[in-house]
Amino acid sequence: MKKLETIYLDIDEQNIQDGIDAISLVKFPAIEENWVALNEHKVELKTIDEDKRIVIGLALIPEKDIYRRNGDYEYNIRFSKETVRKASELYLKKLKIHNSTLEHDKKTDGVYTIESWIVEDVKKDKSAIYNLNAVEGAWVVVQRIDNDEVWADVKSGLYQGYSIEGYFSEKAELNLQQDAEQELINKIKQIIINNEN
Repeated sequence: MKKLETIYLDIDEQNIQDGIDAISLVKFPAIEENWVALNEHKVELKTIDEDKRIVIGLALIPEKDIYRRNGDYEYNIRFSKETVRKASELYLKKLKIHNSTLEHDKKTDGVYTIESWIVEDVKKDKSAIYNLNAVEGAWVVVQRIDNDEVWADVKSGLYQGYSIEGYFSEKAELNLQQDAEQELINKIKQIIINNEN
């Protein structure tokens, strides 16, 4: 088995687009173009309070290889502890707590984050109460589900974990479409400059 290149993703706080835009309820991992949608390392959602419809799970795990494939090019992406922390902080700072989707496809109402934290001490962390098997630096998310249809799907096992949706700065190519768009913009600029002369 060949060793794959590992690409660390980061958040550039100066780039207004970088950060977590939504948390998706998913059954299986999903990778979408232009988005990082991660769930390979999911831990099943645990119900904290069935009457209040509150669930808990891990949104991101640091230093975990996540397999990617772009044509014949195979590689892993990974998030450092610092990036996981920045992602969780910006998610709250930018007030994205009501941004929820189902399978990264359908925006949904009535699902929102009510608590979020980074695991500092695995043995003493609140996540241990719920047997999440969190590692130091993991991002724990607690959500309330007021949407009756979504709650029924969670209870039936249709949605079993969280997956993030967001934009990240990368140490290598992750978005060929943006590169192509930028190249087209540069060509248009050059045509305009040439026509002005």
